[in-house]
Amino acid sequence: MSTVTSKRRLTAGAALVVAALMTTTACGGGDDGDSGGGKAKGAGFNAAFNKVANPSTKKGGTLKMVGKQDLDSADPQRAYYGMAWDFMRFYTRQLVTYDTKPGAASTKLVGDLATGPGVISDGGKTYTYKLRPGVTWEDGSKLTSKDVKYGIERIWATDTITGGPQYLMQTLDPKHEYKGPYKDTSADKLGLKAIETPDDSTIIFKLPKPNGDFEQFLAMPSGTPVKASEDTKAKYTQRPFSSGPYKFESYKPGKSIVLVRNDKWDKSSDPVRAALPDKVTVTISANLEENDKKLMEGDYDVDLNGTGMTQSGRVTAVQDHKDSVDNMQTSFVRYVALVHTAKPLDDVHCRKAVFYATDFAALQQTRGGEIAGGAIANSALPASIKGHSDYDPYGVLARKGKPDAAKAKEELKACGQPGGFTTKLSARNNNPGEVDTAEALQEQLGKVGIKIEVDPIDGAEASSITGSPSVVKKRGYGMTMSGWGPDFPSGQGFGQPLWDSRFLSETGNYNESQLKDPQIDKLFDDAIAETDADKAGEIYKALDKRILDQADWMPFIYEKNITWRGKRLTNAYMSDAYNGRYDYVSLGVVK
Repeated sequence: MSTVTSKRRLTAGAALVVAALMTTTACGGGDDGDSGGGKAKGAGFNAAFNKVANPSTKKGGTLKMVGKQDLDSADPQRAYYGMAWDFMRFYTRQLVTYDTKPGAASTKLVGDLATGPGVISDGGKTYTYKLRPGVTWEDGSKLTSKDVKYGIERIWATDTITGGPQYLMQTLDPKHEYKGPYKDTSADKLGLKAIETPDDSTIIFKLPKPNGDFEQFLAMPSGTPVKASEDTKAKYTQRPFSSGPYKFESYKPGKSIVLVRNDKWDKSSDPVRAALPDKVTVTISANLEENDKKLMEGDYDVDLNGTGMTQSGRVTAVQDHKDSVDNMQTSFVRYVALVHTAKPLDDVHCRKAVFYATDFAALQQTRGGEIAGGAIANSALPASIKGHSDYDPYGVLARKGKPDAAKAKEELKACGQPGGFTTKLSARNNNPGEVDTAEALQEQLGKVGIKIEVDPIDGAEASSITGSPSVVKKRGYGMTMSGWGPDFPSGQGFGQPLWDSRFLSETGNYNESQLKDPQIDKLFDDAIAETDADKAGEIYKALDKRILDQADWMPFIYEKNITWRGKRLTNAYMSDAYNGRYDYVSLGVVK
């Protein structure tokens, strides 16, 4: 199928979605679920937006999930996909976690393993936590502060534990003096000096300098305890040891996951997790349209990945089943990273040519239009992050997303490529619309002589392909198309893995542009040291301006999704803490 034909079909489909949504009068509400058995009805369009759709306390049944893409890792210290973090709430716990409430209320941190948020002292450099009584592992043994410390220490074993966020390591040990538990010469393998465990229920963190986002780091799965005797190192992803209400019955990577109840979990020690289903199953299938069909037929309850339905799926869902549809406003930005080490994109003018030649409005239509796909992006930061602004150096919004071919050609002349240049663009073939969008961009840039080859890749392998600078160089990538949501709601939480040179790594790398800009690094340091969120936001605004002025990273859509909410689902609500996805750990089903 040609790119042009595909774009026309998508645009027509987007128009149908828009028309159907505009005729929808329900803004939520509907019935309150069925807590006494029987089949729940659709709760109404957007019923899970800032409220709970089909609330229920009914336990039992099997929650059936389907995903186009597997977890990047089931190991909490190695996972970085947002949907994996959401899913891990079933079998991992942290000292603090996000509240189980709809919308913005979900971003509040509450005590999880700990009795509450940390006691902060020493000018913001010391955090002290007390563990709840009665917390156990899946074998019934007591979970201690030493288990929490050991789990966090695994982050330092970067030659074995790869791919996950490194905020805790960067904050607690910025000089990387500790070498991780596998090279630790202390008797108990707990030699990281920045964390103290004076007794089994107390854990103390000593920061070299204050970081206002520190508790956000602890709430990530990378802050999960690991029992040292159960640590199988790189193989831990095959069978993590549970501290939550569910444990692994089986895991077949790329195919399926089955979680069953952890009978050693005690609800009295866990105020967060409802643990309603008896079992949670995940089926991995790359057949996106078939997945949507089976969701609508009731074979599955929810999409694990939470990236929205396919074009054909959302047209059918919105036209015929609006009461089971949510228009999810995410914090994700869809973008193209421009690789600085790939000639001629090492020249700022060649990168600016890409900005001017891109038809942002057409990319928006390819992804489903403003309602189903999202608004055209100008800032590198999403609107939910302090630092986002209306800065528009390339006139993207002023031209309503249309390209400026004349400006693009001027920039090509300025970088010594008047006839254009050739490069390669990666796109994930199991992310809805991403290859279509890449092919649309291919056509657009070709009009000014920028010839790009689109290389579809498996998104589950992205961390070892586009996340490896050596592989990027070997394959000749000059651009990477992807999407990113904040790890936590601040400029640091969104942008540091993407743009800070100190986060550039040889595997599991997310600084895909391979930026090494001291000015950007300093702006991050200045913002992180600022305790006033509004003042930090002004620094992040300057950082955003720097990235755009240097054409380092090209945002094109602030993503929205059309998401299916299964009619068996209870307690469904969209969580801002998890980028607009449902909070999986609260879901139940009507049997």
